[in-house]
Amino acid sequence: MGNILHSQGRSDVLAHVSGNLRRLRQAAGLSQIALAEASGISRRMIVAVEGGDANISLSSLDKIAAAMGVGFVDLVRDPDRTSLTDVNEITWRGTSPESLGLLLGTAPAAHEAQMWLWTLGGNDRYDAEPDPQGWYEMLLITEGTLTLVLSGVEQDYPAGTFAIYSSAQSYAYINKRSEPAKFVRNVVS
Repeated sequence: MGNILHSQGRSDVLAHVSGNLRRLRQAAGLSQIALAEASGISRRMIVAVEGGDANISLSSLDKIAAAMGVGFVDLVRDPDRTSLTDVNEITWRGTSPESLGLLLGTAPAAHEAQMWLWTLGGNDRYDAEPDPQGWYEMLLITEGTLTLVLSGVEQDYPAGTFAIYSSAQSYAYINKRSEPAKFVRNVVS
C-alpha cells in the first residue's frame, strides 16, 4: 500500500491523472477496454481513475502510460503548467504525516528522467515494485539516515551519501529512526 497514489489531501494530482488519462487515452484512439488489455490494468480500475474515484499504485500508472506510449509524468503533470520539465506534484504519501514523494521535474533521456524530493517520516517505509529492465535510481540523502533494501539486502545511507542501482528488482526505502529522512531521488530510463 505504500506505493499507492491516494486521494486524501491530494485531489489536485488525482484530478490531473483523471483528466490526463482520459485525454491521452482518447488521443491514442484507445477504448477503456483496449487500454485495460494493453496495460494489464483492469477496465474497472481505469474507469475509476478516469472518474477520480480510485487510488492507484505508481507502478500501475507506469503500466498505463507505457500502454499509451506516454511517460508517467504525462499522467501526473498539471495540464495548465507551461514548463515541460517542472512538475512539482506530490504523488505519494506514507503513513507518517511527514512522508511524501514530491516529483520535482523531468528531463529527456533515452525514455524518461525524473527528479523527486522525498521525505520519509520516522518509522515509515516505501515498498516499490520492480521497474522494467533499463530503469535506474540515483538517491542523494540530504537529512537523516535512509535504509535501502535491494532484493532483500539492507544497507544504511546517512546524510551526504548516495546510492545508484537498477530499479528492475524489488526494493524499499525504510526510515528506522524517529526523525525524518530526506533525499533526492532521480529515476532514469
